[in-house]
Amino acid sequence: MNAKQLIAPVAALLGAAAVLLAAGAALSGAARRSGEAARNEIMSYMLPSRPASFTEEAYDGEDESIRRVFKAEDGYVLEVETAGYAGPMTLWVGVTNDGQVSGVTVRDHGETFGLGRGAQTDASFLLQFLHTSGEAAVGEDIDALTGATVTSKAVTRAVNSAAAFVTGADVSSGATEWEG
Repeated sequence: MNAKQLIAPVAALLGAAAVLLAAGAALSGAARRSGEAARNEIMSYMLPSRPASFTEEAYDGEDESIRRVFKAEDGYVLEVETAGYAGPMTLWVGVTNDGQVSGVTVRDHGETFGLGRGAQTDASFLLQFLHTSGEAAVGEDIDALTGATVTSKAVTRAVNSAAAFVTGADVSSGATEWEG
């Protein structure tokens, strides 16, 4: 095959690559906006008034478990990461302006199927956190998931961290510490 025979296929490949790059650049903004809209819709269910619009606020506080803070008119949704039994867990916690937990969802985890994984799907477990204000404790006002005490304590820590952010509780108060 000589050089003249290669020109057409190479030009076609370069043209296709240019079209794909342009399409990717054009669609990336739409994908980002769609992702933000989906995130805002989920988060709006975590606060009392709907629909809510959220503004992401910078967080530079002492609690290293808080990853992101989203402010709405009637409260906050915080993205919190905590150490579960099988690795990190990411939760979104809705907290009203007066410090009451109004919603909890486990967004990502690697917990054990049939045990700790229930933290994401067991509504009765998650509902226990509603209306708490940063001092929830497994074995006192929170019933642990059966066979998943470590996971239950991890979720409790995350919820307490989020409420402590809104109420201004001192992180060193112990509200967000590991409870064994």
